[in-house]
Amino acid sequence: PRYPRAAVRRGYEGTVELRVAVSAAGEVDQIHIAKGSGYKILDRAAVKAVRDWQFDPALSLGRPVAAETSVPVKFLLVEAARR
Repeated sequence: PRYPRAAVRRGYEGTVELRVAVSAAGEVDQIHIAKGSGYKILDRAAVKAVRDWQFDPALSLGRPVAAETSVPVKFLLVEAARR
């Protein structure tokens, strides 16, 4: 995900734990912040990034089904400096 510039300037780091409902087509249906980073700017950036992701759907008896998954999104300043 894109690291918000304001968060970089302020030295914010953290991990956002998201619960993502994925459709049988692999599209994101819903996103819930299960555990925030402590910084709303990072939490919003994580949700915004994952909203556009495409997932491989879960399978049941070989057929795609809707399911939920946990997605950790880490924001580390070391990684931001490499970009």
